[in-house]
Amino acid sequence: MARRSSKTGVDFAVRAAELRKEIERHNYLYYVLDQPEISDAEYDRLFRELVALETEHPELVTPDSPTQRVGAPPLEEFGTVRHREPMLSLGNAFEADELWAFDARVKRILELADDTDVDYVCEPKIDGIACTLTYENGALVTGATRGDGTTGEDITTNLRTIKSIPLRLRVDDPPALIEIRGEVYLSFAEFQRINREREEQGEPLFANPRNAAAGSVRQLDSRITAGRRLDFFAYALGQVEGRVFERHWGVLEFLREAGFRVNPGSEVRSGMAAVIEYCEESEPRRRDLDYAMDGVVVKVDSTARQRTLGQVSRSPRWAIAYKYAPEQATTVVRAIGIGIGRTGAVTPIAVMDPVEVSGSTVQHATLHNEDQVRRLGVKIGDTVIIQKAGEVIPEVVSVVTERRSGNEIEWSMPKTCPVCGAEIIRPPGEAVARCTGVACSAQINGRIQHFASRGAMDIDGLGPAIANQLIERGLVRDPADLYYVKKENLLDLERMADKSASNLLAAIEASKRRPLSRLIYGLGIRHVGDHVADVLAEHFGSLERLCAATEEELSEVPEIGPVIAASAAAFFRQEQAASMLKKLADVGVRPEAPAAPAGDRPLEGKTFVFTGALSMPRAEAERIIARLGARATSSVSKTTDYVVVGEDPGSKYDKAKKLGITILDEQQFRDLVERYGA
Repeated sequence: MARRSSKTGVDFAVRAAELRKEIERHNYLYYVLDQPEISDAEYDRLFRELVALETEHPELVTPDSPTQRVGAPPLEEFGTVRHREPMLSLGNAFEADELWAFDARVKRILELADDTDVDYVCEPKIDGIACTLTYENGALVTGATRGDGTTGEDITTNLRTIKSIPLRLRVDDPPALIEIRGEVYLSFAEFQRINREREEQGEPLFANPRNAAAGSVRQLDSRITAGRRLDFFAYALGQVEGRVFERHWGVLEFLREAGFRVNPGSEVRSGMAAVIEYCEESEPRRRDLDYAMDGVVVKVDSTARQRTLGQVSRSPRWAIAYKYAPEQATTVVRAIGIGIGRTGAVTPIAVMDPVEVSGSTVQHATLHNEDQVRRLGVKIGDTVIIQKAGEVIPEVVSVVTERRSGNEIEWSMPKTCPVCGAEIIRPPGEAVARCTGVACSAQINGRIQHFASRGAMDIDGLGPAIANQLIERGLVRDPADLYYVKKENLLDLERMADKSASNLLAAIEASKRRPLSRLIYGLGIRHVGDHVADVLAEHFGSLERLCAATEEELSEVPEIGPVIAASAAAFFRQEQAASMLKKLADVGVRPEAPAAPAGDRPLEGKTFVFTGALSMPRAEAERIIARLGARATSSVSKTTDYVVVGEDPGSKYDKAKKLGITILDEQQFRDLVERYGA
């Protein structure tokens, strides 16, 4: 059993559980939603603390610990690709001593003398998005993200738009199959161009080139990706059939020959002393590059030695990432304002005396959230240390308390949004406060896109560019205003012809007849996804009854917990929400939930689990069974009635077989629901 520290009173088991939960949350934000809340340096600190705890107390290691995996699960909007060989992440080193320790481990496993110089390949570490490309007989057939290291998202159409990725390998007699791995990234110049355009269109700015690259490769519309001018550096291979490489340097030479860009800063260095010299020489030179370089990747050159060294569960033993320390500067906080994100998230921002960091002058730094302000103890008038570890907007790291004069002013989160005047609330248990205004101009485009999405009101043709123009011209201030737009308004917009205007108006008109659950989902109430919207629609039967429900009444609905109840009640209390709903009703958007007789719910009480990759969106499958009276759960148990399996179903399929639960493939599932008229 893990001990409690006699000096600090810390319960190691409790702390390890806290770290696992926090790290997994940040994995989800970073890898699934592309909305990181903390810097890489802070994430590294949390991870290293967990590694140290589990190393000292091996009994604390759990199968679901982030130290036992690579990242977070992929989204389901794209198809999935199972990697033939896992895409592992690298262990990190921050000091020269850690590189020497890595070198010592390599020699110990390889049974080499201490004075032997191992050949290493040193490569600039690009701050981008890891992807893999599969070529069959020289032709590109599949491109995917790393995902969780085992399964990634199929983004082939998007990667095909990157001109530095050859569609066919430029070598004679290419391997029958070869996986090529590398980094998708944006140059600083292209990043700045994209953000200028987004600012002009009233869209939220990307925080840094890495986030912009992540958002670009994961666009459902590949035309958007094509307009982003992404780039790609190749640096490794996955599975290869019919060709063997003796050295990693030979791999890089092959990649160059095959038509890929390989980082020109890569070098072979013999011995760790030469590797450290390379790292030290590269650090100042990275400021002259047109892309973000946040360290150096060090790899054992011999592929035979790589195979001997092998890997641990998370990382290869033959490679390590040396990460540069973030640059820091000292300045004074003159004010603390707030920024409103597209989802209403409120971010405290320090306004400071201008200071130069990483070669640029900055005057604003993020404080992330209210808790971070409290943890750091930042006051207006404080002298603070800021850093810019690849971030466009730097962050406040610490307060220089010894410089306080006593005249500093405490900051508190505003009660109302400075943009729209709506209430700012912080949901219980969450770190981020949010503007509740449904007509807040800082988040209106995101709300309209959600309202018009296929899973909500399904207004075909209403993309971000059209929505931006409607907003900029003052025609749309909330989603309800869409129903009051006239044809002459649309014809005034750029790239809007008569036919496309008519089609958009027809789509808007058709959306009035969507089911109540789709409208509830489209309102964008926090924590109310499509399944919860189905539950609310079925229980209340009309929007009027739902609006009038108290928090207590909402929490009594099956499957509606206190967090959802509080969020929904707060939404309907808003004056802006009431105004929007009245406009919807006045224009004829008044859907009623169909009264379903008992005979129309033939699967009443049945429980389904979906696992593996299905051809239909999982949310659609769950809506189908909900209409028939069943519900979907995320885990298999003795009470599960059906397990529906797609490709690569994994452990849920195995557990279902063991428990004797009815297993359906996708066609059998379709046959089942069609039998009942779904």
